[in-house]
Amino acid sequence: MKNFITQFSRIFVGILFIISGLIKLNDPIGFSFKLEEYFSEPVLNLPFLEPLALAIAVFMVIFEVVLGVMLLIGFQRKFTIWSLLLMILFFTFLTFYSAYFNKVTDCGCFGDALKLTPWESFTKDIVLLFFILILFFNQKFINPLFKNKINAGIAITSLVLCGFMAYWVLNHLPLKDFRAYKVGTNIEEGMAFPPDAEQAVVEMIFIYDVNGEKKEFSANELTNLPEGAKFIDRKDNVISAGYVPPIHDFTMEKDGVDHTTEFLKEPKLMLFVTYNLEIADVNGLQKLEKLHQEAVKKGYKVIGLSASNESIINKVKSDYNFTFDYYFTDATTLKTIERANPSIVILENGTITQKVHHNDIDQLKL
Repeated sequence: MKNFITQFSRIFVGILFIISGLIKLNDPIGFSFKLEEYFSEPVLNLPFLEPLALAIAVFMVIFEVVLGVMLLIGFQRKFTIWSLLLMILFFTFLTFYSAYFNKVTDCGCFGDALKLTPWESFTKDIVLLFFILILFFNQKFINPLFKNKINAGIAITSLVLCGFMAYWVLNHLPLKDFRAYKVGTNIEEGMAFPPDAEQAVVEMIFIYDVNGEKKEFSANELTNLPEGAKFIDRKDNVISAGYVPPIHDFTMEKDGVDHTTEFLKEPKLMLFVTYNLEIADVNGLQKLEKLHQEAVKKGYKVIGLSASNESIINKVKSDYNFTFDYYFTDATTLKTIERANPSIVILENGTITQKVHHNDIDQLKL
């Protein structure tokens, strides 16, 4: 019986680690954004790790996949199980911290393929911890599937293949796009609220100064305020978030004017998505003006989208002789649209028809 439970745990944990790792390896930049969120001051307050987020993300997801493979084939049993245990303890702490203090709303455990709430993520890690502890206390039942050299060869091959996959997606685009802005998506439809959508429930809390002390009152209590109470502030407590459309916070603004509706009706619209111009790839920026000119000749309206401020935009336009305009879009939204900085997105009447990394401009079909 112990052997059966151990082998089931071995298969369950190994496959789950491989699947979880491969999903994140498909989009390591997206996972690095999630790590940056964890490292930020409001969460773990480790800002010195933020510049290393991408390197840490790539290492972690490759290690996750390789550990899953090593567990399945029974290679380096003690190292594998100890590594799995330490990793799941670390992730269990992170997900509990996020859930209890409501710091990070999505752990990124399965990338954009499967969104989990903080408490769902914590529950998932508790289940995994349970099965890994079974493996830890029953290591004698975990035997190699093949001879040592064959097992070593399989482990090394998985490491090499993961390394190649990481290199490919970092220099091109994710092999599978799980995001809300994948090719074929109509942005206006993605922003729409269904007629029967659940509405958000928000409780307004009013803060008053009562004899030098701050006190909170609900809307129903305002009719019985203490004498001399002075209004200070108001805050909103979200009781139920309600329906959130797949696409939200998408705008294309310039000089305080929102051009989103106008541009989404363009039959041919080319977007240069650059969430941060200060750290944008130089080689990618150098290709944009030439592509702009080619696209205009073929009837495209071409604009840039960035969250950078006006002074940085003007400097970049001057440095690279850009003759197209930049419009403001929230940085998080731009990072969701595409990971490359810059990348090229083609819209036809608001529907995304093409997306390419700046390394793959020659693949665009205009």
